[in-house]
Amino acid sequence: MTTTSTTSVDTARPLPAAETGGVLSGPYRALTLGIVSVVLLLAFEATAVNTAMPEAARQLDGVGLYAFAYSGYFTTTLFALVVSGQWSDRRGPMGPLFTGIAVFGVGLVVAGAATNMWMFLAGRAVQGLGGGLVIVALYVVVGRAFPERLRPAVFAAFSAAWVLPSILGPLISGAVTEHFGWRWVFLAVPVLILLPLAVMGPALRRAERAQPPAQGAEFDLRRTGLAAMAAVGAALLQYAGQRRDLLGLLPAVAGAALLVPAVLRLLPPGALRAARGLPTVIVLRGVAAGAFFTAELFIPLMMVTQRHLSLTMAGLTLTSGGLSWALGSWLQGRPAADRHREALIRLGFVLTAVSIAGASLVLIPAVPVWVTAAAWAVGGIGMGLAVASVSVLMMQLSTPEEAGVNSAALQLSDALGNVAMAGLAGALFAALGGGSMAVTEVAAHGAGAPVAPFALIFAVMAAVALLGAALTGRVRT
Repeated sequence: MTTTSTTSVDTARPLPAAETGGVLSGPYRALTLGIVSVVLLLAFEATAVNTAMPEAARQLDGVGLYAFAYSGYFTTTLFALVVSGQWSDRRGPMGPLFTGIAVFGVGLVVAGAATNMWMFLAGRAVQGLGGGLVIVALYVVVGRAFPERLRPAVFAAFSAAWVLPSILGPLISGAVTEHFGWRWVFLAVPVLILLPLAVMGPALRRAERAQPPAQGAEFDLRRTGLAAMAAVGAALLQYAGQRRDLLGLLPAVAGAALLVPAVLRLLPPGALRAARGLPTVIVLRGVAAGAFFTAELFIPLMMVTQRHLSLTMAGLTLTSGGLSWALGSWLQGRPAADRHREALIRLGFVLTAVSIAGASLVLIPAVPVWVTAAAWAVGGIGMGLAVASVSVLMMQLSTPEEAGVNSAALQLSDALGNVAMAGLAGALFAALGGGSMAVTEVAAHGAGAPVAPFALIFAVMAAVALLGAALTGRVRT
């Protein structure tokens, strides 16, 4: 789940409306429904892909590149986040929003029509560009078009929009994959994009006329260049991780030379050494996202190859995490929780580590498969506590003038954490023989799937979550 934008929205003038109206009152109804529909589609696509991915990788003979279908999405998102924020400041959010939706749709078509795994990865990368443009623009729309009193309700609707896809996404995706083929999981979504565009378009144009972009806003070419460096560097490192020869050192060195300087300048000073206060808060967002979502990526593949579940049932093991995440977010939002913010973050990381370790127990044949669903429910609560509390603490540690920049850094940390951890997992998976798996044959015959790649990946991600718990003591200056 993504959140913040790269631009400050506190001073935006909302659309004129009665002070007593809600987000579904006349002036806001179409815009609210359109925004939530876009988030709903993004959420459904995100949950559905995890379910369809094992079969897509098998048919395209690319199980060894399994993790990079996920990390490739976030690699291009790194660049798109920065571009979208500056584009929204200069021209308003309508351009990046509609462009992002169109680009996202093109990526879905490319992935769905892929004839090999590299074409599939290219489609996922195009989706990442579109998704990065869209999510930032949506938050700018909220800041420009809604008064401050209504923004919490809109953001709550964003979170609520993830609940239904968490329940139905794996079920629908699994059924479509098993009966019609994995390609239709990707090819059917672009058609659904037309509805929110039609609903939201007129209201968004009115919002832009009521609140034109600020004069004098310009693209920060330096920051855009740094984002491009980070994306290219991350891609080179991921490619190097797939090679097991000396030639792999060349892209690895080049990738590090691009990525490290860019990250040092895009994140707050002291972030990479977890300096006390805001730098550690920003880093914890990436640690949480990278550990949890990378482990989540491998759960369907593990359940299919190790416990011989259908794609539908394998995807449904993730449903509990989406529901319990909402519960964790609600718990940390209680009035008394603010006095225990640091403790809530630490508890969230510990629960996430326990969840990842617990999910891996199904690698032991005697452990029932429902243990993974139960473990992921624990992880969802942990992530709800930790991620929301990190966001709250970031705002508490930011001056009004820094809120936009620090929110952008939080979002970039999220994407970097996903890229780094998924890239590492992909390299480990390939090195330990994960690419030799034939998903359907293994599921059918119950033999030949190596356990070591999954065991090591889950152990590493649990350790990363525990590292986050250890760093929590540094969130206060």
